[in-house]
Amino acid sequence: MFVGHYAASFALKSIEKRASLGLLFIAVQFVDILFFSLSLGGIEKFNIVENYTESTHFQLIFMPYTHSLLSTFVWGGVIFTMAYYLYFKHMPNSKNISIVMATAVISHWFFDLIMHTPDLPLISDDSIKMGLSLWNNAYLSYLLEAVFLLASLYLYMKSTSGKTLFAKIGAPLFVMFLLAANVLNIFGPLSPDDNELSVALSSLAAYGVFAVIAFYLDKKRT
Repeated sequence: MFVGHYAASFALKSIEKRASLGLLFIAVQFVDILFFSLSLGGIEKFNIVENYTESTHFQLIFMPYTHSLLSTFVWGGVIFTMAYYLYFKHMPNSKNISIVMATAVISHWFFDLIMHTPDLPLISDDSIKMGLSLWNNAYLSYLLEAVFLLASLYLYMKSTSGKTLFAKIGAPLFVMFLLAANVLNIFGPLSPDDNELSVALSSLAAYGVFAVIAFYLDKKRT
């Protein structure tokens, strides 16, 4: 799953309005950010295999430190601790915001479970792997991510308000952009220039850019 992860960001923001949408964008992709970073060092591994599934050219080989169910909860705990003690502690009911941030991190595994082939480890020894394989159907994969994202956008727009025209249409336009990008992500051909290094770097760049945009748009709404 790619843009569908951001559905958790919009939904959790509607629950805890003091949380930053930009930080939530980082949180829901935190384990992917770690994964691509570790893959650059050869610690975790993936291959680019054209049409490995109908929806992706990724063959995910080894990722127990970021994408196991156990490690996901560990990283969620790390984010909770960092959010509480370093960022939100001075705020009333700061544990609520920290819990939302941790939930955003943990949501990643469960969203991935729906989409992935059986490549998601349960524990760190990489012996038991899970995945419901929706990636084998490109149209259903795209539809599910779109439904998640549009439903969460509705919750976000309903729970926040914007006075200017840009504040009112910025988030919907951004979601439309994400859905358009996902058309290329799911249905686009493999570029001759695509390799493990370029995909890792471009993914990390995209996560950063999307988070900055989300942070900016969120500041325009109250």
